[in-house]
Amino acid sequence: MGFLDNSGDIILDAVLTDAGRARLARADGSFQIAKFAFGDDEINYGSYNKNHPSGSAYYDLDILQTPVFEAFTNNTSILKYKLQSISRTNLLYLPVLKLNVQPSYGGSPDYALDSTNYNYLVACDTTTESLIGGEEGVIKGVSNSNNYIVIDQGLDTTEISRTFTIDSDLKETQYLIEVDNRFGSIVYDSTLATLSFIDDDNIASYYLSTADSPFVTSIPVPSSTDRNSSIDGPVGTRLKFAIRASLDLNSSTFLFTQLGTTVSSAILTGRGSDNYYVISTNIKVTGVTTGYSINVPVRFVKKVV
Repeated sequence: MGFLDNSGDIILDAVLTDAGRARLARADGSFQIAKFAFGDDEINYGSYNKNHPSGSAYYDLDILQTPVFEAFTNNTSILKYKLQSISRTNLLYLPVLKLNVQPSYGGSPDYALDSTNYNYLVACDTTTESLIGGEEGVIKGVSNSNNYIVIDQGLDTTEISRTFTIDSDLKETQYLIEVDNRFGSIVYDSTLATLSFIDDDNIASYYLSTADSPFVTSIPVPSSTDRNSSIDGPVGTRLKFAIRASLDLNSSTFLFTQLGTTVSSAILTGRGSDNYYVISTNIKVTGVTTGYSINVPVRFVKKVV
């Protein structure tokens, strides 16, 4: 991966993905560009300088001349921040996704703390569940979990009362969850989420909508004093899910030794001298309506025996 000089002429650098090349190779007309997306992963909007001495034409010059990524095909590394088009011009605030870490709504990842990094933990076997499964921020990866990852959607501002109803076109109705299929799958208690597809990088995609209760539900409009959401303003929908550890993580240590590490109980308060296998990863959640996305840090853990 490299950067392209963007200081002069506009550059177009395009490559086909693995799926695109496969369809092109068929030579049967199945290769057709039906959809595309833009992103601004490289851009730092803090470079916008409204005090530029040369006038308004130069306010965004540094942004326009920022080097851009050369084209590459790894879908896990590109378009992390997709651009979106909104026709309305009267919006002061855009909806966001935000983790709800209140104990009554799923628990905080603070428990899985290694001084600077916060992570949810997934206990990958019953032995590990029995040791840490009752702790806040720990998801049982084998049996039905008592903790969940909860993501709230809405306008995160105190300038608009949270008792207002969010506009229908700003309310998320569908979410995309992307997780490494080698590590686990998306569940709610004993209900497995419907898997949409697995790409060539082993990334599994799950599309969940308001029709998929209890995964996606509308957040009750709170009163002026009641706070049942992590969103400060008008609320939209809530995504709530747990993670079922894969058979590989549950029954063997192979992936842990290949992709993870071994840590002491220093990251697990009150766990004595136990050691754990750990694989650190992210679960990406994207709102299909707005395009807003967040990465949820997760650690798959298994007690060393």
